[in-house]
Amino acid sequence: MRTHTTLVINPKGGSGKTTVATNLAAYLAATGAATALMDYDPQGSSLNWLRQRPANLPRIFGANGAPAKAGRLRSVDMRIPEETRELVIDAPAGASGLLLQEMLLRTHCILIPVAPSAIDIHATANFIRDLLLAGRIRAAHIRLGVIANRVRKTSPVYAPLERFLASLNFPLLGRLSDSEVFVSAAETGVGVCEMDFVIAAAERGQFGPIAQWVQT
Repeated sequence: MRTHTTLVINPKGGSGKTTVATNLAAYLAATGAATALMDYDPQGSSLNWLRQRPANLPRIFGANGAPAKAGRLRSVDMRIPEETRELVIDAPAGASGLLLQEMLLRTHCILIPVAPSAIDIHATANFIRDLLLAGRIRAAHIRLGVIANRVRKTSPVYAPLERFLASLNFPLLGRLSDSEVFVSAAETGVGVCEMDFVIAAAERGQFGPIAQWVQT
């Protein structure tokens, strides 16, 4: 069986890529699939999350796709186990050129989290246009979905994005609330799907359809 790869990417920092990548990896690992999480971001937030992960939870293999430090071969850090069935890539902000092409070559679906600001939404729309102009998305039949992140009840700014996505036949997969539960999950190496149901019921309900879309 081949490895199914999901790329979590956005041109801007602070959009919630690591939140989506880590929660997706936790969800996939909980299904019993051999899962790996590859962090291309030099900040290493996803790998730091893995270091906090409790030993009793399903194992997620960590790989480092960031530029190699002196004396190390990047290819060594990027290796994942042969039995890996689900690979989640946490991309760096502003990825473009050869680095973007490298990630797209192994990608089956793309998740783009978007923060609730007009600037972020505009940047995301331009990024999706650039991906389409590059031709890789349609030619390789890569699926693409967008996630509204850190949503509050007073966040009406997503309507223009929804219209833009509808014009391209791309889905807005869901809305993740601006919740301390996601912050707690990030700090403790778990996904919301692994937290106490009473504490994380709303967040589980928000993220579940996103993970299920990846698996379809």
